[in-house]
Amino acid sequence: MTFYDYIKPLDWNRTTDDILSKTADDVRHAIDKRHRNLDDFEALISPAARPFLEEMAREARRQTLERFGNVVQLYIPLYLSNYCHNSCVYCGFSTRNKIARKMLTLDEVAAEAEAIKKLGYKHILLVSGDAPSKTDAHYYNEVIKTIKNDFSQISLEVQPLETEEYAMLRSTKLDYVCIYQETYNESRYPVYHTGGRKADFRYRLETPDRIGKAGIHKIGIGALLGLEDWRTEALYTATHLRYLQKTYWQTRYSISLPRLRPIVGGYEPASPVSDRDLVQLICAYRLLDRDVEISLSTRESAEFRDNVFPLGITSMSAGSSTEPGGYANTEHRLEQFEINDSRSPEEFAKALRAKGYEAVWKDWDVWM
Repeated sequence: MTFYDYIKPLDWNRTTDDILSKTADDVRHAIDKRHRNLDDFEALISPAARPFLEEMAREARRQTLERFGNVVQLYIPLYLSNYCHNSCVYCGFSTRNKIARKMLTLDEVAAEAEAIKKLGYKHILLVSGDAPSKTDAHYYNEVIKTIKNDFSQISLEVQPLETEEYAMLRSTKLDYVCIYQETYNESRYPVYHTGGRKADFRYRLETPDRIGKAGIHKIGIGALLGLEDWRTEALYTATHLRYLQKTYWQTRYSISLPRLRPIVGGYEPASPVSDRDLVQLICAYRLLDRDVEISLSTRESAEFRDNVFPLGITSMSAGSSTEPGGYANTEHRLEQFEINDSRSPEEFAKALRAKGYEAVWKDWDVWM
């Protein structure tokens, strides 16, 4: 069984109705519990929870401090390529967008890594579009070999791969894989993914199963907020988390909360998520699971990130570039989306310290 089989009995519209039917009593019951289940999570993300947001925030902050302390792990994305064979209506890398394309050579990867090292980072996230004819698993393997002595944690956010390919990358030095479903609404999925391999809903949904079977140390999941109703997406994401935790119990997990940002082509989200909505979601995830890591990227504004990170966020990026070669060479613009928080890593670390937190540039060595 994979997660696709696990959620097959679920109905999207009925799930939405269940969330909307939650009452203030349901929310009160969920907040008062020590250990919360998915039914409690439904209450915490429901409209009925809005009057309880301050109480949820206090408890979420308490739990985060108790479990993770007053630290935030910092990471930075390294974009390897913007070649992509997919047609995704919300993405600047979509094959339909007439933009300049670039794939980094290994020498250029080394130059990017050198520039990133000077910023202080030891955790790096490798990102690329989905173009296997250009960037396949063997290319990623060579990239990891090129930089593995420079970084203590190497993560990957690229196209879905096969179990054997993940296992190969793990043996080289891959620690963490992020794979986002974008939307869990199968009936609406084709509206946003009109061509390319990403149009295969089931293959993408089963990717975390393949990652888990390959023994990768950490898996990141999430939905792209703004495509469909955020509450229903969140419940499916939480259900996915619980399934993975039970099935691949030796693995660590992370949830990301990307909100749609401006892109080439000007796509506007059909279901926009307000700041208040996102705060509610962050708190609900933390109250559901005290151990799950929660990431917030530079898609969000500096002001918003500074205000919400104590409520449950454990990892954040800073000084990010979303274009291939964007650290060593800043003259071209091949971005996937626009950065919102443009502070340098040093400026961001200073902002953390001003709130009594410390930036963690390196916190463990997985490969000894």
